[in-house]
Amino acid sequence: MKARVTVMLKTGVLDVQGEAVRRALGTLGFEGVEAVRQGKVIELDLTATDKAKAEEEVKAMCEKLLANTVIEKYAVELI
Repeated sequence: MKARVTVMLKTGVLDVQGEAVRRALGTLGFEGVEAVRQGKVIELDLTATDKAKAEEEVKAMCEKLLANTVIEKYAVELI
């Protein structure tokens, strides 16, 4: 089983990298981009066979290591 974790900055947290990308896109001629939020995607290969238990374990991983829950939110998808 695989898990995909998407980590993004919470709304209201300044995304400096996203703003730099937005400005760079404008410089390259892509004028229709109003905002950019940048995050990260983490894919995990799991040995678990129980979907509910796997999701619970991946959420614990996010809370302890994969996301800074003070400024980031995360979403878990089992694939």
